[in-house]
Amino acid sequence: MVLKTEQVRYEADGLSMRGYLAWDDGGDQTRPGILVFPEAFGLGDHAKGRAERLATEFGYIALACDLHGNGTVIESLDEVRPLLAPLRASVDKVRDRVLKPLAALVERPEVDSSSIAAIGFCFGGTMAYELALAGADIKAAIGFHSGLEVTSPQDSGQIKGKIMALIGADDPGITSEQRGAFEAMLRTGGVDWQMHLFGGVVHSFTNPEADLREMPEYLRYDPVADGRSWKQMAMLLDEVFQ
Repeated sequence: MVLKTEQVRYEADGLSMRGYLAWDDGGDQTRPGILVFPEAFGLGDHAKGRAERLATEFGYIALACDLHGNGTVIESLDEVRPLLAPLRASVDKVRDRVLKPLAALVERPEVDSSSIAAIGFCFGGTMAYELALAGADIKAAIGFHSGLEVTSPQDSGQIKGKIMALIGADDPGITSEQRGAFEAMLRTGGVDWQMHLFGGVVHSFTNPEADLREMPEYLRYDPVADGRSWKQMAMLLDEVFQ
């Protein structure tokens, strides 16, 4: 097995995007494809590393998606917030940013276009849910410490795949009210869904670099929750790709 990576260019929402494709070049058969939506800061090492793990651990073909265009990573929360605001408000804008990388992934000859899923971290998890709400033909949308407020909850009946939310129970950015509204949306849509809460865990629990921001009450890596949530994801992907 040899891990291979490649930059994938596509246009979305008027931006030039630079995604990061990872796959194992062993074997000639097509394999499931996974979209990996990054944290709010953009396509950094965290999302790229998760794409590589999906390739090496499971043999999937993973496309880590650009968020801000040109592969830009933004370090400041204050700079990121206004960039996300239009995506939180506009169905059209966010759907263009999730549907275009999906199209780029399924056109790859190595990918089984009937076996696609999306995962995401932080705002990237929200984007995975937005892709499902757009009625995309995906098997699952899985969010790690993901925001649960979406642009089109009324479209939950369009969701074709299964939904998984992996949340820190003490995440100050994801309230119990938001969890309840998200659950109600999925129930209304008749969706196959599950939500896992990790006690004593806050935001960004999958990212070791979260601790560098010195905001432990909000952003904090948790290796136990990280490992448990990855296993939960793996089980669901194995289930939907049978």
